[in-house]
Amino acid sequence: MKKNIAIVYGGYSSEIIISEKSMKGVESFINSERYNTYPVLIKDLEWKVVTDNEQISIDKSNFSFTLNNKKITFDCVYITIHGTPGENGILQGYLDMTGIPHTTCNVLPSALTFNKFTCNTYLKGFGIAVADSLLIRKGNDYNPEDIIEKVGLPCFIKPNAGGSSFGITKAKKPEEMSPAIEKAFSESSEVIIEQLVDGRELTCGLYKTSKGENIFPITEVVSKNEFFDFEAKYTSEKVEEITPARIPGDIAERIRTISSLIYDILGCKGIVRIDYIYNKDKIFMIEVNTTPGMTPTSFIPQQIRAANLNIQEVFTDIIEDSIERYTPLFSLSV
Repeated sequence: MKKNIAIVYGGYSSEIIISEKSMKGVESFINSERYNTYPVLIKDLEWKVVTDNEQISIDKSNFSFTLNNKKITFDCVYITIHGTPGENGILQGYLDMTGIPHTTCNVLPSALTFNKFTCNTYLKGFGIAVADSLLIRKGNDYNPEDIIEKVGLPCFIKPNAGGSSFGITKAKKPEEMSPAIEKAFSESSEVIIEQLVDGRELTCGLYKTSKGENIFPITEVVSKNEFFDFEAKYTSEKVEEITPARIPGDIAERIRTISSLIYDILGCKGIVRIDYIYNKDKIFMIEVNTTPGMTPTSFIPQQIRAANLNIQEVFTDIIEDSIERYTPLFSLSV
């Protein structure tokens, strides 16, 4: 009998438009002969299974729905929401409470990685190199001169909780600081201001199961814009993505080793993508993505192809491992 897999997309942030594209990618990657897939849209207070003919409300008490007078439950959930509530642990907590396996990181690593400043500060304590940064919370006073003294110019100003380069600015002049901070506040209640690290932008995807680890070939990102902004991310003419990256073999191996270490330190699960800047033999970790993009042209599908792996088999491996190793909260003794 086929297992039922929910592919959850949507969310409550500007990244909803990317999430829908990722859902379609994931749906195409999952083996339809082995699994029934059901796209589930979470938007505002509406949770709906989206079929070709209709939209059916989800029963939030147990994450099920009724189709043709039959109750449908899910064996596993693939979360492909970029942003809240699927990338920050909120949805994972709900699924744990309802006893449904999911393929993504659990609550703590999801929440930790979604907060860029906290995650980078935490990993810095384990010897991971990260750019100098500071955090501003909405409603708190800030002094642009003090910020510049700490991180210098140019610097990157971006939402602390967000992705897809929404709300990000590369500030070059003191007068650009305040408008850039307010722009970032439009996407998040916290803003991270980060030292500019020049170098080659690289990204490494990986996942681990009970069978072992799979670290994909590294991608080099060459933006034709000033930096890898939203336009460059989603306009093929604006970026060159090279897999495998044009870096020395020893540097690639170091990035693979660091990526595996970060995955274990954070307690990650499922496919994760970690972004870096390589500068004069030093490797700076930029951020950890626990629900990376899954459109056919996204980094992870590119890397899977470059590794000569079958993408259906990769997704089957992740789904089955998530089901086999899932331990419901209510089965734990206290």
